Amino acid sequence: MKATAKDLRFHSRELLDTVSRGEEVIITYRGRPCARLVPIEQDSKIEKEKKENELFGIWQDNPDVKDVYKYIRKLRKGRFKDAC
Repeated sequence: MKATAKDLRFHSRELLDTVSRGEEVIITYRGRPCARLVPIEQDSKIEKEKKENELFGIWQDNPDVKDVYKYIRKLRKGRFKDAC
């Protein structure tokens, strides 16, 4: 399916519904293709990594932090009386 940039602006919900059904949408700007909307795979590698490892982003490579919840509790301990 093809759609214009104006369609994307005014009919984004319908285009997302189309993509969720498994179709690919090519977005054109001034008659030329400039983007493609495709459905995300259900078992994508990124989603699996997020589920396997709760620490991600800047925390992922930090060797001092094994358990993020324990680390945050330790940081907050001095500020809050009820901290565990």
